[in-house]
Amino acid sequence: MKVLVTGASGFVGSTLCAHLITKGHAVRGAVRSTSDKPLPGVDVRVVSDLSADTNWSEALAGINVVVHCAARVHIMNEASVDPLTAFREVNVKGTACLVKQVVDSAVRRFIYISSVKVNGEVTDGNPFRADDTPAPEDPYGISKWEAEQVLRSIADETNLEIVIIRPPLIYGPGVSANFLRLMRGLMWGVPLPLGAINNSRSLVALDNLVDLIETCLDHPEAVDQTFLVSDGEDLSLKSLLQRTAVALGKPARLIPIPVSVLGVMLRLIGRADFVKRLCGSLQVDIGKTQNYLNWSPPVSVDDALRKTAKYFLSR
Repeated sequence: MKVLVTGASGFVGSTLCAHLITKGHAVRGAVRSTSDKPLPGVDVRVVSDLSADTNWSEALAGINVVVHCAARVHIMNEASVDPLTAFREVNVKGTACLVKQVVDSAVRRFIYISSVKVNGEVTDGNPFRADDTPAPEDPYGISKWEAEQVLRSIADETNLEIVIIRPPLIYGPGVSANFLRLMRGLMWGVPLPLGAINNSRSLVALDNLVDLIETCLDHPEAVDQTFLVSDGEDLSLKSLLQRTAVALGKPARLIPIPVSVLGVMLRLIGRADFVKRLCGSLQVDIGKTQNYLNWSPPVSVDDALRKTAKYFLSR
């Protein structure tokens, strides 16, 4: 099968390309620059930034399935004065431009890597389900939901098969942002005031996500469906830190500061947005994914953490 992966040099895209090649697929990768990371075995095509005017004709020639990983991703310290407009320009208009050209090509299936943020930000004991009414709160989540609606609208008017996958936090070799900061803190032996956070968070290992994406390339039951994905084991932040520390071979120096006190501390330093992210629960129900696709996460949390830690320690 000939597969085009957008965002091929990114965290998810590069691992997906390598995985698909080992499975015997012919992989073409769309990147923004020739200076992006090497992608052995991938037919690399340079495409301009994802926008309403991007020309995808060369990248789409002869392709059977597109996996759309490219996006303007969630940014902790947003610099744009109008984040929603910035996200829409890339994630909505850019995706719409690509899909319209896909319809005019020989591509039969389009797999869109969305986000659990389409469902919402926190759960209260009832995990998110794939067919719940979307309730995105931040600009990134809103843009992903709007892009999903564009996809469905186009699919309804054409023969294009679409598949939407909404991952929660993705971790694995090369992970960045908050997960990387936590690993650095554990590695340096920094006392972390997170020992009393007993929430429940669904995560997904990069290897589990790419395995699901591969399953969706040609599975007949994936057509026109939305799927949630996780490792199948929810963790508290405290447990995640403890198990990551084990993978790193380091002790977890966790101070059990009450969540209410931690919340006040974060607000005092102007990081009220961290309270929900650190202390809240976000669980997903992957029952639909398992039942429709006969799929289960092939990699355990501890194995994935060990692989992530090994890569981190090698750098």
